[in-house]
Amino acid sequence: MKSKQHKNRIIFQIPVMPVIYSLIIVIVALDIWVEVYHRVCFWAYGIPYVKRSEYIKIDRHKLSYLDGFEKLNCMYCGYVNGVLHYVSTIAGETEKYWCGIKHQNDPRFHAPSHHKDFLEYGDAEAYKKL
Repeated sequence: MKSKQHKNRIIFQIPVMPVIYSLIIVIVALDIWVEVYHRVCFWAYGIPYVKRSEYIKIDRHKLSYLDGFEKLNCMYCGYVNGVLHYVSTIAGETEKYWCGIKHQNDPRFHAPSHHKDFLEYGDAEAYKKL
């Protein structure tokens, strides 16, 4: 935890807390909207549902050695990072269903792991065989 190594940065960390915590509004809205999409569209496409419990885990607040503020931060991070991972997985499953073609080679691009089974960019013959 780098924050423990930079205790002198607290004068900068406190003023930006409203910015960090304001994201909860966007994340909750995203969570609700993507869940509606997930349940409606995956049913229509015949795509198996993604198990939410495998992505969102809120448990570190139970650690007795954390103070109240640390527990709150851990709950926030568990939820926000979990939702974003869950949403990314749902987007990936959608991408696999609709567009299984890799992007053009670019060493700066970090392709998601689900792209490994996609068709090569520009492989028209393989695409026509689908």
